Amino acid sequence: MRLLKTTLIVSAILAAQQSYSAVPIDTESYRDAVSPAGILDHMLELQSIADANGGTREASSPGYQASLLYVQGLLEGAGYEVWIQEFDYPYFEEQQAAVLEQLSPDPFIYPYFGLDGFATMTYSGSGDVTAIAEAVDLLLPPGSDANSSTSGCEPEDFAGFSPGNIAVIQRGSCSFLIKAQNATAAGATGVIIFNEGQPGRTDNFLGTLQEPSIAIPVVGAAFDIGVELAAGGVESRIFVDAISENRTTANLLADTPAGRDDRLVVAGAHLDSVSEGPGINDNGSGSGMVLELALQLAAMGEPVNKVRFAWWGAEEAGLLGAEHYVANLTKREIKNTALNLNFDMVASPNFVRFIYDGDGSATGISGPNGSANIERVFKDYFDSQSLASEPTAFDGRSDYGPFIEVGIPAGGLFTGAEELKTEEQEAIYGGTAGEQLDPCYHLACDTFDNYSFEALDQMSDAAAHTLYTFAMTTSSVNGTDRGSDKSIKKTIELEYQGNMLKR
Repeated sequence: MRLLKTTLIVSAILAAQQSYSAVPIDTESYRDAVSPAGILDHMLELQSIADANGGTREASSPGYQASLLYVQGLLEGAGYEVWIQEFDYPYFEEQQAAVLEQLSPDPFIYPYFGLDGFATMTYSGSGDVTAIAEAVDLLLPPGSDANSSTSGCEPEDFAGFSPGNIAVIQRGSCSFLIKAQNATAAGATGVIIFNEGQPGRTDNFLGTLQEPSIAIPVVGAAFDIGVELAAGGVESRIFVDAISENRTTANLLADTPAGRDDRLVVAGAHLDSVSEGPGINDNGSGSGMVLELALQLAAMGEPVNKVRFAWWGAEEAGLLGAEHYVANLTKREIKNTALNLNFDMVASPNFVRFIYDGDGSATGISGPNGSANIERVFKDYFDSQSLASEPTAFDGRSDYGPFIEVGIPAGGLFTGAEELKTEEQEAIYGGTAGEQLDPCYHLACDTFDNYSFEALDQMSDAAAHTLYTFAMTTSSVNGTDRGSDKSIKKTIELEYQGNMLKR
């Protein structure tokens, strides 16, 4: 009996590992139909929309609304069932550069946005504050492990804090929002949250308070700045001038009229840009590619499984469109979602071919059950074309985050953002070592001139292959007879909300 049980368990594992290829899917015709030229047409239109609307397609802007209408018109013409899902979201924009300086005993202005400097926390309040910087329950020297410090995580940490002072708090354990809330309650007039101090946690960082509820200025800073300001008796100044308020935006969703709705395939990309520019690689490339995937799928006939294409709003504000969509799914709808495919930045000029690390074998963070199969479909395709690829972590920096948090398998492609290309990557992919994979990431220069045709061509083929595989398969991403069945659901504590750290 024990042998029989063991055999059944092994068989189930093998079935889960091999389920996507149980019935080979011929994807060549679909891949040929999804052309980079078609995607570039969409990217060029998004550039034109930005040009006509102040140079941006930020989620609450007229440029974003025009982007929605462009996508909607093409989808309705192709026969999709299209709907708009409106939601409110927190908007944040700095009006001018923030200032952090030591006034005494050693006057010094700290660099804004430098690795050894500071940056405004997203959703910080505004203000111009001069006061004594006061340490709050610091762990110095820092513990050997990340999140050893609990500085500012409990109201009791502020026992004896002098109201009117600037709170100097160490990163670690709880969210930046909780630290700022506790500081506000203790009477702080400003907050400096400095990096915790372990290897990899010493530089300045981009952080978010997740919501516009804090009235005082809050900045993040490099570890050395925090140590210096926490020494005692240091008079400091924080200046932040920002808009932090709630606004309205929308997701756009489009369903194939046919296909099994208990094995729903959700393929998405965020449509919004940052306020600084038109966002043509980030993420006109992904949203343009998903649009072309949808238009060409409509011409292929009925899929076996229903496909829902999604263009998310307010990703740049913290994945808020995808988060709103997932939060409004019923338990049955979650169960009936077989997988999510996410495409964010698929044409970076100095690109690397990244696949989300579904099995966690390279990065230590695995996706929900079934994510490994999605990763394998992408990787097998690249291998079949003699194209190198490498894994990238499920760290919560794009719209797959809300899906994996509720146990929906996910996967996708990415060609890189602000990270620097290594010499090893240069040898494999070409490009230039030591430079950002996208040198215009979140800048005004992310225009139609900021993309790699080679990357777009290769990534769109891999996306078409994988989407069509799951749209047409009669097997499940999880190796069961129903794509919606999940033997494992897991809640993943994500460090990031979008491109910003939340703790």
